[in-house]
Amino acid sequence: MSNLIAPSILAADFANLQRDIEMVNNSDADLFHIDIMDGVFVPNISFGMPVLKAITKHATKPIDVHLMIVNPDQYIETFADLGANILTVHYEACTHLHRTIQAIKAAGMKVGVALNPHTPIAVLEDIIQDLDMVCIMSVNPGFGGQSFIENTYKKVTQLKHLIEFAESNCQIEIDGGVTDQNANKLIEAGANVLVAGSFVFSSENPTETIADLKNLVN
Repeated sequence: MSNLIAPSILAADFANLQRDIEMVNNSDADLFHIDIMDGVFVPNISFGMPVLKAITKHATKPIDVHLMIVNPDQYIETFADLGANILTVHYEACTHLHRTIQAIKAAGMKVGVALNPHTPIAVLEDIIQDLDMVCIMSVNPGFGGQSFIENTYKKVTQLKHLIEFAESNCQIEIDGGVTDQNANKLIEAGANVLVAGSFVFSSENPTETIADLKNLVN
């Protein structure tokens, strides 16, 4: 199975959103990564349901929605209706995580759990077999363009061991500070989905940047 590239729409040009969505559609990217932030769980507000609806209207690749919000349970059905294919919630935001996971599956979506940089891999031991993806935050959530946290490599290796021990089919996604300088090392550690925001959308030729990143890790 090839390693996947997921451009983060948080770094797109919101004044030319349809243009950037079409660029991703026509690129070598595998899925869209959409960050929903509420200004409570993280200190930033990104965009909500109307913008996501506009994105899904034009997107032709799977939609990976990353919820950085409190009380994600109350919006599960809404995001399913809006066309999310994967719904990722934060471990730190879910009091009853197992119940949340089951609700996401019941709504017909794949389920991911995100871990903040300070959260250890061990918290996933009892649910790893229920997950389709774990998103390891390699920056502190809330803002794009941050520097990559080096401890991420160790966490990826630990997560890979847990997945193999549990005989899970869970994918490992990395979100934050991904560039061509650390992509290969992340893949070697065990990651197979790389989210790239600023590195893609701030480049002179985003389509070419996506293609180069895809070639680099496959």
